[in-house]
Amino acid sequence: MDATTKVTLFSILMLFWSHAECNHLLHPLDPLTPSELNLVRTIVQNFYPTSQNLTFHYVGLDEPNKPEILKWLSSNNSKIKPKPRPPRRAFAVVRFQKQSHEITVDLSTHSIVSTKDCEGNGNPMLTFGEQAVASQLPFSYEPFKESLKKRGLNTSQVVCACFTIGWFGEGKTKRNVKVKCYYANDTANLYARPLEGVAAVVDLDDMKIVGYNDRYVVPVPKAEGTEYRASKLKPPFGPKHKGIAVTQDGGPGFTKDGHSVSWANWNFHVGFDIRAGPIISLASIYDLQKQRHRRVLYKGFIPELFVPYQDPTEEWYYTTYFDSGEYGFGQSMSSLQPLNDCPPNAAFIDAYYAGSDGTPVKIANAFCIFEKYAGDIMWRHTEISIPNEVITEARSDVSLVVRIVSTVGNYDYVIDWEFKPNGCIKIGVGLTGILGLKAGTYTNTDQIKEDIYGTLIADNTIGIYHDHFFTYYLDLDIDGEANSFVKSNLETVRVKDDTTPRKSYWTVVSETAKTEADAKINLGSKPSELLVVNPNKKTKQGNKIGYRLLPGPVAHPLLLNDDYPQIRAAFTNYNVWVTPYNKSEKWVGGSYVDRSRGDDTIAIWSLRSVIY
Repeated sequence: MDATTKVTLFSILMLFWSHAECNHLLHPLDPLTPSELNLVRTIVQNFYPTSQNLTFHYVGLDEPNKPEILKWLSSNNSKIKPKPRPPRRAFAVVRFQKQSHEITVDLSTHSIVSTKDCEGNGNPMLTFGEQAVASQLPFSYEPFKESLKKRGLNTSQVVCACFTIGWFGEGKTKRNVKVKCYYANDTANLYARPLEGVAAVVDLDDMKIVGYNDRYVVPVPKAEGTEYRASKLKPPFGPKHKGIAVTQDGGPGFTKDGHSVSWANWNFHVGFDIRAGPIISLASIYDLQKQRHRRVLYKGFIPELFVPYQDPTEEWYYTTYFDSGEYGFGQSMSSLQPLNDCPPNAAFIDAYYAGSDGTPVKIANAFCIFEKYAGDIMWRHTEISIPNEVITEARSDVSLVVRIVSTVGNYDYVIDWEFKPNGCIKIGVGLTGILGLKAGTYTNTDQIKEDIYGTLIADNTIGIYHDHFFTYYLDLDIDGEANSFVKSNLETVRVKDDTTPRKSYWTVVSETAKTEADAKINLGSKPSELLVVNPNKKTKQGNKIGYRLLPGPVAHPLLLNDDYPQIRAAFTNYNVWVTPYNKSEKWVGGSYVDRSRGDDTIAIWSLRSVIY
């Protein structure tokens, strides 16, 4: 990887407005509209002899190649006649007769461009439709009825859900999931009342139960204290707060044109994908001195979120979720509530995805965009050295936030993309919702004589240890595509010159990655700075133009490298990976994650030995 190679940066962190649907009005990166989703559905259904067993698992924009987008963008921003928009296409993954198929549709000609039968390991993400059907199968299954009767439970108060089961060395796998259940009697907090020891195995292709376990009986945790709905709560309540007004008398400080947003010195595009959720593209910042916008980020999104639980017992060992590739981070996005999820000055955007039958599904208020000011300081200085004068200058830290919430099962993930006038892009992750809980026999820690793989948090209730690994795809275009990745290490130097009393100092030693192996970074081993620079663009003083990656607290996976979940999630082995740009390499956990085997991840891509 030499100094002119374009790189795509992956960083591991622990941690819209409605518009006309005429193609000539759409930005090339706009998400598919409801009419386009319907068109894809019609074209694909007509392609198959019968659509009775056809299900849609992914429908999204088949983005034009990056050079096409950049040429169109360049001509659109110049005085010459703008180039026509690149062809508008959709990419679909469907399941038909127990086989996955990839289909590319040209939306302007209403035709299929290409089809491909998917080979290899792994399956497309689960649809809400098939999960809903599978979760109802136990209620007509006699052994399950007996399990409920044995426990004295009211069937009408039982709720079931689907859980992916991963891969643990099997030679041949099917699209199986486990269905586990909860007792929701007297509470909406069903996750606090698991029906432990009981699980059905469902074949999603045949949609039938192919296995069943009822291994033991433990008490269902009690419902007392588990209610979270404010309308149902009784005193004593939490502390009262005096209201804090957030107003903008002149209206919002940002403008939008379709999905393109302008604010302060930033321009960027907000997109949506059923699997990834929010996509931020074409972010550029205006340079007052140069009187033009300068490119920063071509595209950023969350390609995967790995959540491994740490209970190796029969009922839990497979609980190692991939919330994007298995469940769909985008289709799991929730409708945001004004004044609670977002402040009063927020504007909201709807999103649409294709349901399992291909019809558009609307997520109302899927995005909110708002200007944020929390009383923080962006920059300030007080100067008192000048005789008879005190100078104080301060700049308030106002930023623009794009926010979504994705609710995957029991967890609600709050994702913020925050743009600051000083040129920073801050990525925020908030984790809320409800713990994934296990029922047990213990009511006090004094009773515990073995590893329970978690913490006893209430009577008969264990919170299982687990991780959340967020992965970000960041295709940085710092002043153009010719970018390089630089690691600047802070190294101690012993002073050998006896003319100074100092014995040591530290200096910066920079390393430019030449291969993908050079760019695998585990943070925290020694002090360093990570930069993406454009070696062809320099400041007046000769320094390379670049951006720094400023990670927050970092953590590393604690599973063994040969453990099956870690093989599938090998993208968490390093905090930072850098690869040459490749449009097809955007899902770090592989194109097909459900029951995958780790043979199509960034850990495999980066084994290429060629020097760039």
